[in-house]
Amino acid sequence: MTTIKKIAEESGYSPATVSRLLNNDPNLSITADTKNKILEIANKLGYWKDHQEKKIRPTIALLYRVNHEEQLQDEYFTSLKNALISTVEKEALQMKTFYEIDDLIKNASLFQGFIGIGAAPIENKKLKQLHKILPNGVFVDTNPAPELFDSIRPNLELTVKNAIDLFFKKGYEKIGFIGGVGPKHDGIQEIDRRASAFAEYLKARGKNNNYMFVEGPFSVENGYQLGKKVTAKCKNKFPQAFLIASDTLAVGVLQAFNEEGINIPKETAILSINNSNVVKYVSPPLSSYNIDQQEMIDMALSMLINLIIKPDRAHIDVNMNTKLVIRKSFIPKEDK
Repeated sequence: MTTIKKIAEESGYSPATVSRLLNNDPNLSITADTKNKILEIANKLGYWKDHQEKKIRPTIALLYRVNHEEQLQDEYFTSLKNALISTVEKEALQMKTFYEIDDLIKNASLFQGFIGIGAAPIENKKLKQLHKILPNGVFVDTNPAPELFDSIRPNLELTVKNAIDLFFKKGYEKIGFIGGVGPKHDGIQEIDRRASAFAEYLKARGKNNNYMFVEGPFSVENGYQLGKKVTAKCKNKFPQAFLIASDTLAVGVLQAFNEEGINIPKETAILSINNSNVVKYVSPPLSSYNIDQQEMIDMALSMLINLIIKPDRAHIDVNMNTKLVIRKSFIPKEDK
């Protein structure tokens, strides 16, 4: 069994310091380098295998990346950030926020791990630099480097399939999709998971995807422009229902549809994704898939601590299911 004495001998620190750290003494004052060295030796000697009941309280960083171009989209990530800050305070952890990856790279030695929140792009070479000096990281809602870091994301593919199934169950045969383009990663334009899942599942159900409108950013303004394109193209052959990839887009689409006198849900029903606060107040209130942000944060912290004590394990990408919150824009058919 790995003992405090063995860790102290190999790390070069006193048994008292090692014991206080591994037992989460809140009054212990040591440098980040000391903390990192003791935890590194404890991991190497297999301390956590022999003491699985122990918990560690690492010092962590938050890498927060938003582009400040769209308020509603930023609110989603701001909510995730606030949930993390609240949880960190409750768990008596120490955390510092960084807004640029270069700043985190410069200060990486001060932390045992990091959590990434936000959708602003990061160059792969920067992620590799960060991994060399701070390999323990978990991204929330995004997954820019699955080969390097863990991630927890909403299960958008299953969400899309569920929406299509609900539309078909209601008797709708002509279904549309409105979405934005995926993020760019190292100059490569990725396909948004919601759009690809919609096209693939419709094909699997033997239907065509003639009513997909996917372009531009996930913004209210782009949603408005896409809504105008939909009404101009569809006119007398309007789809019976639309799945919209995010509440941010949906707000703009609703504005466009209302201006054109499209009655929702009589002429076309709408389902959206995110269940942000605003969807309760638009007209009509949106049925939207809720993403449990607090649960994602709790899982991210658990994954990060597990990665810190098991740094050699394989990286994982966890998908968390969403839950539909029903409002007036679409009411599913009840099971009988």
